[in-house]
Amino acid sequence: MRKFGVLMVLCILLTGCRLTVSLTGGTVDPRAKTVYVQTFTNNSSLVNPTLSQDFTTALKNKIQDQTPLTIINNVGGDYSIEGEITNYSISPIAIQGNDAAAMNRLTISVRVRFTNTFDEEQDFEQSFSRYADYPSNQNFTSVESSLVSEINDALSDDIFNKAFVNW
Repeated sequence: MRKFGVLMVLCILLTGCRLTVSLTGGTVDPRAKTVYVQTFTNNSSLVNPTLSQDFTTALKNKIQDQTPLTIINNVGGDYSIEGEITNYSISPIAIQGNDAAAMNRLTISVRVRFTNTFDEEQDFEQSFSRYADYPSNQNFTSVESSLVSEINDALSDDIFNKAFVNW
């Protein structure tokens, strides 16, 4: 009878505790089940026609791969990520002696608004920017897709870390 009493007390204590485990070091509130990720609109002056969808998909994939959250298509999730692409630009870098650029840089910037319905202190609005360099003797259209993919992955990591890892 005594063992049964100890077992019951342990069961009550353990069911009252919540533990969140994440392989990324991130934390998702145990009550959270859904996240809304708005399609990021492209407000940059130089427009890549697929950038909006490609970036949004990369961010959704990161969240799906790293959390147990279900992505929903309408406003009202436990978490909400919204924003816009604010910059998509190419600039010369590594100028050589003949005033020609040896390298060019593609830069993508996004503005993000994150809302956590369980903890308003976790809400943020922040800009994120990443870039990738490529040799100026390469045709941009031949490397654009791989550069965009690389930058989208890095931006998704940054946003995920800020939202769920508190980094």
